[in-house]
Amino acid sequence: MARNKKELQGITQLGNKKTPYSDTYNPGLLETFINKHPGRDYWVTFDCPEFTSLCPMTGQPDFATITIRYIPDQRMVESKSLKLYLFSFRNQGDFHEDCVNMILNDLVKLMAPRYLEVLGTFNPRGGIAIIPFVNYGKPKTRYAKLAEARLNTYVFASK
Repeated sequence: MARNKKELQGITQLGNKKTPYSDTYNPGLLETFINKHPGRDYWVTFDCPEFTSLCPMTGQPDFATITIRYIPDQRMVESKSLKLYLFSFRNQGDFHEDCVNMILNDLVKLMAPRYLEVLGTFNPRGGIAIIPFVNYGKPKTRYAKLAEARLNTYVFASK
C-alpha cells in the first residue's frame, strides 16, 4: 500500500541528498508521518548505538546506545529525522538522565503516542556506567497503567 502525498506532507529529510547535520540540540529536526494502522497496538523500536553528548562539567564526550520503544497513535516519527535529532546532542552538555528525559519529552510532544519509553545505556566513564530509563503512557488510558507497571517492574539486565 503506497503512501499518498498528503500522508508524507512535512517529511523533508528523507531522500534529501544534501542533509545538514546540526551540531546543536534541535528538536525542530523531528518529523512525523501518519500511522496507517491506528486501530492496532504494535511496538516500534529504534536502537541507536552511536549516541554522543557532552558531560556538562568536563566537556568530555559521553557515548551511549539509546533505545526508544513506542506504541504509536495517529503519528509516527520518521527515522532519518530521528537520527539527525539524536546527532544534534553531539555538542549538548547535559547529564545522562537529562538526555533521556529530553528525548522522551520531545517525542511525546511530537507524536502524542499511546506509550513511549527511552533507555540510555551509557558507556562507563570513571568506572561507572549510568543507565537511565524513562517512560510515558497517555493519561487516563490503559497505557498510563502500562507505563506505571513497566516502571515499577523495571530491571536492567546488564551484559
